[in-house]
Amino acid sequence: MDSARQIENLLYTYAERIDLGDLDGVAELFTHATIFGQENGPPETQFHGREGARKMYGMSTRLYEDDGTPKTKHITTNPIIEVDDEAGTARCRSYYCVVQATPALPLQPIIAGRYHDTFQVIDGQWWFATRTLFVDLMGDLSQHLKW
Repeated sequence: MDSARQIENLLYTYAERIDLGDLDGVAELFTHATIFGQENGPPETQFHGREGARKMYGMSTRLYEDDGTPKTKHITTNPIIEVDDEAGTARCRSYYCVVQATPALPLQPIIAGRYHDTFQVIDGQWWFATRTLFVDLMGDLSQHLKW
C-alpha cells in the first residue's frame, strides 16, 4: 500500500474510532503527535502525545450511556496529501463535517471545518505528527460537547 493511502486510512481510522466512542483508540493515533486546538493557540489549546489527546477528547466529547458513542458521524473529505517518502514525512489538508442525532437532537450537521495534519514514519509505520483544527461552520454542539 502506498504512503498516501496509508495516510488517508489514518484519517478515516480517526473518524471511525471517535464515532465508536473509542477515545483510547483515538488517543493511540496521536501517540507521537501534538494536537493544536487552534492555530498558534496558547499552551492550554495544545495536547501532546497519547495522554494529551486522551485528556482533550475525554474532557470535551459527550458519550451516551446506552451505546457508549457520541452519536456522531465524522465525515472527512477532500484530502490533499503531499508525501516526501525519502524524508518519511507528509502533509495533508482535508475537510470535516460532523453530523449527529440524539433523542434530543434530530439528525443534522453540527460542525464543519478543516484539518491541517502532518505525519511521520516511525519504525516503518505512518503516524500523526501534528493536527491543527480549524472550525469554519458551527451548529448546535450542545449534545456533542461537554462544555
